[in-house]
Amino acid sequence: MNKFEIRTQQKKDAIIHAALKLFKEKGFVHVSIKDIAEESGVSSVSLYNYFGSKEGVVKECANVLMQNTIHMAKELLKQNIEFKDKLSQVLEICADQDYQLLGTPGAVEDQVLASLYSENTNKIRMELIRELIELGKKEGAIHSSVSLETLLELLSVVGTLQASWAKSGNYTNKMAELNQLLLFGFIGRQ
Repeated sequence: MNKFEIRTQQKKDAIIHAALKLFKEKGFVHVSIKDIAEESGVSSVSLYNYFGSKEGVVKECANVLMQNTIHMAKELLKQNIEFKDKLSQVLEICADQDYQLLGTPGAVEDQVLASLYSENTNKIRMELIRELIELGKKEGAIHSSVSLETLLELLSVVGTLQASWAKSGNYTNKMAELNQLLLFGFIGRQ
């Protein structure tokens, strides 16, 4: 990269960092482009040039969080541990990343932010989940008679639950209970 490209990337990173901070504190609706520009130390004009709109900034924030999630999850999948432990830890990583942005007081009531975030993370998340399910079937940890489609639909419902729990303030406990149910079922085998 030349100096111009390096400086441009530094500005984009500053914008994303500032936007994540402000969205967590105030939610999407109560944060303006001007607020993000001031917090990042980058001009509003540059912000529009890089991202086009506030929605463009949210898309990039979602992308950054999901790339972090994918990196952590892929490293975990390489580890030589039981599949149930991999699954539990991947679910926890995904939930933690979502909670970072959506579980704070300013963000929790913001339907626009939640909607934009979900739209921009679902495709990436589904690829990760698909890879995890295929690994589970290959290792014999997920029964081969259960279709990928059914598992993806179940996890989609789980995503809806996560969003509602973030609003209730009991997210961490509820996710721990849900992970227990997903891994061991209603009967509770371990």
